[in-house]
Parts: sequence; C-alpha cells; structure tokens
Amino acid sequence: MSGPTPQQLATQRARACFLRACELDVAVRKPGNVSRASPGHGMTAELFIASAQAAAGPLFEPGAGVGERIEGAVEASWAAAGCNTNLGILLLCAPVARAVELRPDAVGSAAGLSAAIEEVLNALDLSDSQAAYRAIARAHPGGLGSAPEEDVRQPPSIGLRAAMALAADRDSIARLYRDGYGTLSALADASLGAGFALQPESSAGLADAATAAAVQRLYLALLANAADSHIVRIHGEAVAHSVMTAAQGWQARATGASPLDGDPDFAAWDEALKARRINPGTTADLTVAALLLAGLGRPGDTGWHGT
Repeated sequence: MSGPTPQQLATQRARACFLRACELDVAVRKPGNVSRASPGHGMTAELFIASAQAAAGPLFEPGAGVGERIEGAVEASWAAAGCNTNLGILLLCAPVARAVELRPDAVGSAAGLSAAIEEVLNALDLSDSQAAYRAIARAHPGGLGSAPEEDVRQPPSIGLRAAMALAADRDSIARLYRDGYGTLSALADASLGAGFALQPESSAGLADAATAAAVQRLYLALLANAADSHIVRIHGEAVAHSVMTAAQGWQARATGASPLDGDPDFAAWDEALKARRINPGTTADLTVAALLLAGLGRPGDTGWHGT
C-alpha cells in the first residue's frame, strides 16, 4: 500500500501548524487582545480555539480555491463560536494553505514558500472575490465601512488580488495580498529568532517561557511597525498611532528569554486597552499568519505525521 502523497503530508503539516499558531495566539498575553490570561471584548480564549478547530477542515480542503476556503472556514467558525473571531486570520491563511497543497516542495524554505504564495495570489480570480466577499459580509467585522470601488456589500467585478489592492493603503491584510508575504515572513524570522520552532505536537494551549517570549516579541514588532488597521477603523489614526508608540517602548524591553508578564505594567496596559475597547485585532491576525509562515518556512521533518 502506498503512503501519503507529498501534497497530503504538506497539507497535514500546514493544518497542524495553523492550529498550533491559533493556540499560541491566545496562550500568550498580547495587550488588547483576548488571551487565556485575559478575556476581553465579550470573548474568551475558548471561543478562538473552537473556531480555529472548526475552520481547519474547510481551510485545508483538498483542491479548494482560496475564496472557497475562506468562505467555508468563516461559516464553520460562525457555527462554532457564534461571532467573528478569525476573519482576518482566515483571509491571511487561505493563500498559504493553497500554496502548500500546490507546491509541497516549498515547505521548509521561507523563500520558496513566499514564491509559492505569490503564484497563488497571481492566480486569484473573480470566483475567489465572490466567495471572499460573501465571507466578509457574513463575518461583518467591526468598523467595516464603505468603499468607492468594489465595496464588499456589492458583487465584485475583478479578481481578489486586484480587489484587495484597492484597499491596500488602509488595510494591512489587503496590503499583503497586493505586495506578497515576503515582508511578513522576514519580520517573523527576525522577531522569533533562529531557535524558534512552532512544535505543532506540543500540548494544546500551552507555551513555555521561551515560546511565549518569542510570540510576544513578534506581536510587539508587528504592532510597533504599523498602525493597526482595526484600531484605525474603530477609533481613528490618532489612537492607533498612540498604541503603536506604546508598543515601540515595550518592544525595546522584550529582549529576554522570558515573557513580559512578570511586569505588572504590561498587564496593566493590556487591561487599559480592553477597558477602552481598543483591540489590535489586525495585529493578532498577522501574528497567527506569521507563526504559520515560520512553522512552514523553516526546515523540518517533511514526513511528519502529527495530528
């Protein structure tokens, strides 16, 4: 009897890395975002885990297109959580899932993975736009405004990459669709460090001190690098830039092998953001996608059979 195909092995690894990235997203305190240490915005860590587990099936459905993956995963997430927990994550991870299936040989190389994702982005068509638009309308993310061209409340007339390019100046996720994932992958490598391993076989929901510190470094680097799109939509540019400035200060302090949780001011910043309903949600989405890229872009056991 023949064993799994390269596509099956690569997809299996990608699915496990996705689930582990989603676990770490809430296992580690990330100020303003929901974590096991600190619920917020009417949501708990358990909702995020449930939605990730539900979304994994359609997100990694063999043969599915990017838009189909997004739409199916959003529907599954809503059925599990009853609210929008992961639209941005799914928009970011669907091209990665498709790239891994089409180019399993790219797994284990950051440059190869970025090139494979670029091929997927270039191939996005109108059917991908139609499915993604339906998914965005279904999730109805906070602060969703109107657009002069290709508004998500109207049927699209162009491919998904072209539609995303129209929003790239005001949305970080759309910007990655336009520009590719290379910069996100490079930032992940620089922030996580050479010794970081995603370790999808790790115990669910847990993160050792070194892993937690690495994820916090990544989150703070992303938050310090650009004004969070979700904050801009809800609260405006000034608030988003004030959070970015605060993140730059914490980024300078996040240099050790232990997370910042031991500093009471770090937890206080987290709670203060939540008290003001300030949620760097796009930065959390980027964190999950960056962890997925790190898990797939570094050399590993290509015959890995974890679950």
